[in-house]
Amino acid sequence: MIEALLVHLERYTHLTQAEKELLLQHTQFRTVEKNELIIREGDLATRIYFLVSGCVRLFYNVNGTEKTAFFYTEGQFICAGESYTYHVPAKENYQAVEQSQLAYFPEENIEQLLKESSKFELLARIATENELINCQHIIASFVTKSAEERYSDLLENRSDLFLRVPQQYIASFLGVSPETLSRIKKRVHQRMKLTRNS
Repeated sequence: MIEALLVHLERYTHLTQAEKELLLQHTQFRTVEKNELIIREGDLATRIYFLVSGCVRLFYNVNGTEKTAFFYTEGQFICAGESYTYHVPAKENYQAVEQSQLAYFPEENIEQLLKESSKFELLARIATENELINCQHIIASFVTKSAEERYSDLLENRSDLFLRVPQQYIASFLGVSPETLSRIKKRVHQRMKLTRNS
């Protein structure tokens, strides 16, 4: 798990051997089982997570119904941003969709790392920016696109999710019922078949 973490982080910045050793001194790891909640609505978020392997969904409880907002996969930071920054209860839930391996950084460890090297300040900024970009993509998608267009985007850009995530979560993410998702899938795949044959 340690090697996988370092490989992922190299995508963001190059760490010296000394910085890698410092990072590992302040990093903790855990394996979460399928369906296990990592952060629950009402919790105070005091850690930033990094998804080394697996898949995690972000969802909200809306009048007793779970509404999926996002899926995280390998190489992404996970943080309940508002709760972590302002020390207020989280409004969202983060749940493992499959067995997942997480590296995590308690708040006090992050503060120590930030004192030691500007590289960790960069990583912290990237983690924050990633959350902001994800939120903007979600909002833009719902404001500007139909459910069918969002499905096509997901198929084009995140096709792995269809093999990893239950259909009801995909439907919830697209803002439709599982039955509507089945009809959308049929239409999109028929259109793709016609395009290939033309």
